Amino acid sequence: MRVLVTGATGALGRPMVGLLAASGHEVLAVARRFRDLPVPSNVIEAAVDVLDADAVSRFVRQQRPEAIVHFATAIPPQIDPKRIGRQFETTNRLRTDGTRNLLRAAEQAGIETFLAQGLAYAYEPGDTIRTEADPLWPAPPAPYAPVADALKEMERLVADAGGVVLRLGHLYGPGTIYAADGSMTRMVSAGKVPIVGAGAARYSFVHVDDVASAVLAALDLPAGGGTFNVVDDHPLYLHDWLPWFAKQLGAKPPKRFPVALARLAVGPFGVAFMNQLAGASNARAREVLDWRPQFPSFREGVVAERRGITSDAA
Repeated sequence: MRVLVTGATGALGRPMVGLLAASGHEVLAVARRFRDLPVPSNVIEAAVDVLDADAVSRFVRQQRPEAIVHFATAIPPQIDPKRIGRQFETTNRLRTDGTRNLLRAAEQAGIETFLAQGLAYAYEPGDTIRTEADPLWPAPPAPYAPVADALKEMERLVADAGGVVLRLGHLYGPGTIYAADGSMTRMVSAGKVPIVGAGAARYSFVHVDDVASAVLAALDLPAGGGTFNVVDDHPLYLHDWLPWFAKQLGAKPPKRFPVALARLAVGPFGVAFMNQLAGASNARAREVLDWRPQFPSFREGVVAERRGITSDAA
């Protein structure tokens, strides 16, 4: 299959392009810029601005892909919970205007297979495990509202077009904030990530290689679209995984902050992110996509990373 992949040079795009190419697909790797590195013969790199509707339409018309995988983002390496709406302005546009441009080009070219990236931690917070039947966060804190609105609009556009949304968990692996050079790793190592309140946020993680394998599986999905949580098997409370991660890094145990003090420091979204997030179930992806994560838990994936045991696609 000839597959157009946006965000091809990102933390998700690199393993995705590698796995698709290794599996025999022809890949049109689209990004804003590329490094001068060798690529497989069945990968074509192209600098295309997804926000330029004419450029997108022209490229799709010329290259004639059979499927589009839209994973383009512009997420900063370190997120400020108080300013996340502003920091995500370009990403929000990629999820709305970019999706609209790609879907319009797909319709014009008769392309029926369309995959887009959602978030499995954008559900309403609570001490529960969410499924795809649960709505996305209906009334998020003001700093996060533009992000939530963009996600909802993107999902509506994709659903109306009969496409597939893969709601991804908290990403870890090469190129993410949990990588050896990532911002979360640096902050945890420096003792700058506390446990807020009871640390009751529930994190559903997923390794970037497992996202790539989910995309590969979703490309074989029969027409009709759908939404899938792409997360590992074991959601973890922050009060469990954060001390464990700090120990893996040789750092001191995280400090504890009361919710009221944390709200002053990181705002209402920061508090929710540290103390209120819900986990997500991957049962539907396992059943419908026949997908299984290579790393069933964050702990197993991190240990494998530190030992250098990851997929060849990375």
